[in-house]
Amino acid sequence: MYQDKVLVCKDCGREFVFTAGEQEFYAQKGFKNEPTRCKECRDQRKAMQKREGRQTQRRELYDAVCSACGKETKVPFRPRNDRPIYCSDCFSKIKAAR
Repeated sequence: MYQDKVLVCKDCGREFVFTAGEQEFYAQKGFKNEPTRCKECRDQRKAMQKREGRQTQRRELYDAVCSACGKETKVPFRPRNDRPIYCSDCFSKIKAAR
């Protein structure tokens, strides 16, 4: 069976306990590696990644004219002249027809 282990956090250098229950959970999930950060440092890291993730998810939108209906629209990619651009309504119709 599992026994509590004392590990050292790679971020703050403090010791933390990897409990028998946590070890069992890791084994059930198939995780091969022990945690390398204490709970406080893991929580801080998750919060930082969440904040940064929101910032990187903002995409630049480009103005375009729908090739099917002529309506002005915005798309999350730079339009190229050799490819048709569709507004969301026309794109949905074309996708449904396939």
